[in-house]
Amino acid sequence: MATPRFVPELSRLPAPLLAAASAVGAQAQQAYAATALARRVALAREVIPVEHERGKPRLLRLLGEAEALLEPVRRPRRKLAIPASENPQVVMMLPGFATHPVRMRYLARQLEAAGHCVKRWGLGFNWGPNEESFAAMEARLLDLHARYGRKVVLVGWSLGGLYGRELAKRQPQAVAKVVTMGSPFSGSPRANNVWRAYQFITGHSVDAPPIEAKLSAKPPVETVAFWSPNDGAIAPRCAAGRPGERDRAVALRCTHMGFTYDPQVIMTLLRELEGTPA
Repeated sequence: MATPRFVPELSRLPAPLLAAASAVGAQAQQAYAATALARRVALAREVIPVEHERGKPRLLRLLGEAEALLEPVRRPRRKLAIPASENPQVVMMLPGFATHPVRMRYLARQLEAAGHCVKRWGLGFNWGPNEESFAAMEARLLDLHARYGRKVVLVGWSLGGLYGRELAKRQPQAVAKVVTMGSPFSGSPRANNVWRAYQFITGHSVDAPPIEAKLSAKPPVETVAFWSPNDGAIAPRCAAGRPGERDRAVALRCTHMGFTYDPQVIMTLLRELEGTPA
């Protein structure tokens, strides 16, 4: 037999107690509304017109990103014939949103095996842009340019590609080429499956970043956009861009996570580096 539960009837409580409880509740709501958490939750739940998300990958594509879980099993069996480069480059890798440079380490090692000098961005996890982190990226780029006495190739995955484009606009004399991989620099910034998580984590809207940027404007250096119709996170059209927003768009068959390890991506990137002017 279930133990009976005592539930007080609010209507029978004394009026002063009801008023006090209501006041406490109102104060708690006001206090929560003023917190950073409440603001981030509101950003994540933002109501937008349907057309702003048009073109984003369907749920099945997003679920396909789970393929990355098989990568540790596949990698030891993978044999890649990495050709030695006749035109070694200095490369700066820029990781995607909420990822660490370790996520791009496998890709970096394949480039190094070909003879390229690959460097991290030096900032750890990528939790979104701000003036301080962007200034550090800019300083890192200029340091590599001065240290090696040559222009640097910027290879950016997802959000990292947007950083690469903006860095090249600010310091074109230090950049040889920008290669973006699944980076949403064109079209609606909400035509993807990650913008709500992005707004919650960063605390700002995707179309109002805390640094000055015009994402679709092409940098004054050679700019190549890798994109994939199998991308489960970013709308393919946003990553491919339009003529005038990049020099070339290269279609690949990989997932969004696959941009960091797929053999097709690796070999295509090696060819891009080989064709970069010294």
